[in-house]
Amino acid sequence: MTAVAPAPVRPDGSRQWSRTLLGWLEWLAHPVLAGLAFAVLCVGVVTWLPALAATAHALRAWRTDGETRTFTGVFRAFGTYLRPLLPHAVASTAGLALLVVDVVFLTGRTGPAAVVLVLLALGLLLVAVPYHLALAVVAGAHPEGSARGWVGDALWFAFGSVARGTALLGAVVATPVFSLVVPAGPLLLSASVPVLVGLVILDQTVAPDATVTPDRTDPTEDA
Repeated sequence: MTAVAPAPVRPDGSRQWSRTLLGWLEWLAHPVLAGLAFAVLCVGVVTWLPALAATAHALRAWRTDGETRTFTGVFRAFGTYLRPLLPHAVASTAGLALLVVDVVFLTGRTGPAAVVLVLLALGLLLVAVPYHLALAVVAGAHPEGSARGWVGDALWFAFGSVARGTALLGAVVATPVFSLVVPAGPLLLSASVPVLVGLVILDQTVAPDATVTPDRTDPTEDA
């Protein structure tokens, strides 16, 4: 009698589709939860920078360690960053508010001096966006560091490469637009998604077991 080979077991298409859908939902759910925690912590106005760093810390823990308590993770990490980053947050908030007021005031003015001042203020605002995002990402990735070290690393991370700085700025600008498809998307994702993009860029820029500080070299630049 000739043995009949068993028919190959075909993967269940519906199960594969379900796993794929759950994977995509996870990538949406955790940034949403982190963004919600960030929004709550920003009620203090000047607490936005420590809250952003805490968001980066929680999202990095989710990506690298599989920590799924993203919402509470932001609150747990907030205390780590409040004290070292609060003075910086107060100064940045005052400076950014002054720049916005200057732009609004000068927009209705005429003359070359007003145009130059408006362009200068807008340029400073554009520089501030990737810098503060980079500061939050670096601090979130290396909580053992100090505020001075984070600032230096953030300057290198944001402006040491045109591609990195452009990507960080693009993430901040594009996220509110593309998140309109999600209910309350701009509120919940405008901070967490750029932070997540920054973390991905940081992981691709720096060796996994090294901090940004030691040599400030980008492995991709040697290729």
